[in-house]
Amino acid sequence: MAETLKKGSRVTGSAREKLAADLKKKYDAGASIRALAEETGRSYGFVHRMLTESGVNLRGRGGATRGKKAASV
Repeated sequence: MAETLKKGSRVTGSAREKLAADLKKKYDAGASIRALAEETGRSYGFVHRMLTESGVNLRGRGGATRGKKAASV
């Protein structure tokens, strides 16, 4: 995405479809939602919504989880 969109501007029609396709391609190539949000100048929620609208199978969260610790032997 060479150009950053004006923050808060509506993205509709063919521009929205093109943006969704670009985001999908980059996400499928390994980019994170946060990285895509920063690159496009949009919010995390906006990018997340665009990806789900375009049918992307979102990856699970990375990093440590807060589940129960394994019992010590």
